Amino acid sequence: MAFAQKILYTIEDIYALPEGKRAELIDGKIYDMAPPNRSHQKISGCLYAEIYNYIRKKNGKCEVYAAPFAVFLNNDDINYLEPDISVICDPSKLDEKGCNGAPDLIIEITSPSNPQNDYGICKLL
Repeated sequence: MAFAQKILYTIEDIYALPEGKRAELIDGKIYDMAPPNRSHQKISGCLYAEIYNYIRKKNGKCEVYAAPFAVFLNNDDINYLEPDISVICDPSKLDEKGCNGAPDLIIEITSPSNPQNDYGICKLL
C-alpha cells in the first residue's frame, strides 16, 4: 500500500513568492501573512522606537529589527520566520539575509483576526 507523500516547502519557495507577498515557513509548511493593519504598525513602531532608544541610551551592542526581517531558527531550510520585532545581541548570528539562530528577544503583536496563527502555530516552535 502506497502512502501519499507529504509536501515540504523550503526557504527557496519563500524566496520565490511574488514581490510583496509575505509568509512564514514552519516545519516545511507555508503560512501566509496578511499585511499588518494601521494599529499593528503603530504598536510595532512605538515598541521598536522604545527598544532602539533604550539600547542606544545604555550604549548597548544589541541590534533591533522590525519585520520584515528573516529569522532562521534552525540550521535547516524548512523554517523561516518574520517576528514583528527581533533583538539580536550576538553579532555572529547576523548576516545580510537576517538572523541565524534564535534572537535574544522577539515580539509578536497578536491579531484578533488571526489568533490561530498567533497563538497556535508558535507553540510548535
